[in-house]
Amino acid sequence: MPDEKLIRTISAVILDASGRMLLVRKHGSAIFIQPGGKPEAGESALDTLKRELDEELGVRVVEDSAVCVGQFEDEAVHEVGWRIRTETWLVSITGTPAASAEIAELQWVEPASPGDLNIAPLSRHHILPAVVARETS
Repeated sequence: MPDEKLIRTISAVILDASGRMLLVRKHGSAIFIQPGGKPEAGESALDTLKRELDEELGVRVVEDSAVCVGQFEDEAVHEVGWRIRTETWLVSITGTPAASAEIAELQWVEPASPGDLNIAPLSRHHILPAVVARETS
């Protein structure tokens, strides 16, 4: 697939004390996705996460807490005909996540059994299983 049909993002895995993972839903969408977003020019992956998590959730990434989970790719749910590739980081945060900016709703899910929540293929088929594999290894 040509590179121009590929969206590159940086995404976060945020776990609560019970091991549940945070997913977000944007305004005007019914699909839950990972928090994060597109890097700005010259911005590192972690700087992107710090900016996006502050803007969208009002939380701060704990310094030196980030661990790369991997890179994943699947169909984009908000851009028909496009694919999305994300670099995913497990991060610890300070503060209580709250929906703001383009985020309409937050949902905490069990990575091993997220239920029938409408979750993007990138998260459901790639990121959730990667988190489960990390926790069981």
